[in-house]
Amino acid sequence: MSAAAGESGSLDPPPQFRFLTNHGNTLLLIARDARIRIRDIASLLDITERAAQRIVADLSKTGYLHREREGRRNVYSVKTDLPLHLPFQRDIDIRALLGILDH
Repeated sequence: MSAAAGESGSLDPPPQFRFLTNHGNTLLLIARDARIRIRDIASLLDITERAAQRIVADLSKTGYLHREREGRRNVYSVKTDLPLHLPFQRDIDIRALLGILDH
């Protein structure tokens, strides 16, 4: 029996929270697919397209993302050397987070 299974053998319900914010999840999606569309980000995160646009704009404005137009599409690159700005750990960068979550 797995650790997730209860005494009756059924699986526990998934938690009602996410470990990463929508900003963090957006960054991960873009890191995995530099040509991902806003529509796809919104769909995968179950948010509106407008919310996804705001998140991408926030990440771009703060330097975590760089956007380039390629025809009618945006192509993104993630700045992996920037710090995460965690209050308890100042020396962890985006590269370290991506490395942990890619396993």
